Amino acid sequence: MGLLTKLMAILGFNRREVNVLVVGLNNSGKSTLVNQLKPDEQRATEIVPTVGFNVEKFNNKNVGFTAFDMAGQGRYRELWEHHYKDCQGIIFVVDSSDGLRLVVARDELEALLDHQHIRSKRHLPILVFANKMDVRGALSAVQVSASLGLEKISNKPWHICASNAMTGEGLQEGIEWLTNQIRQSVMLEENS
Repeated sequence: MGLLTKLMAILGFNRREVNVLVVGLNNSGKSTLVNQLKPDEQRATEIVPTVGFNVEKFNNKNVGFTAFDMAGQGRYRELWEHHYKDCQGIIFVVDSSDGLRLVVARDELEALLDHQHIRSKRHLPILVFANKMDVRGALSAVQVSASLGLEKISNKPWHICASNAMTGEGLQEGIEWLTNQIRQSVMLEENS
């Protein structure tokens, strides 16, 4: 990388465009979460369950995110894999107040991580939002992490944040982490 390119990157003039997948079981809060990340004037006032997928855009620290908000109903989960090849990050959303469905969420996460297009990406960041933390009886981020078996993910960077997609609480921390991981990944690719 040339001196001018490095200087532009340090000063933030290099705008990056990345694709992220937003996946998780139905009713976990994926669409509400993505809606909170958009600028105020672009936010929807009413969120309906996603059928298939929606494409939304938001920005963070000179990185333009195209978020593929994937439906979480069982019959639509097969669509997720059609987007694995072209993604630079994954946001996995879990309803932390629904302990019974954490086993299903864990199975879906394991299947995702085992897919050839995901397995082959060494520095693909996985951000997990333990959403609905405001609901009485919700599990903590540590409990959700243990239930999902996140500690077993040793070949990819991952991070978990407790969140409330309705208010936006916890979202910025997670997106900051994801942005930094994607920037590191891009630098690794450019230097290899």
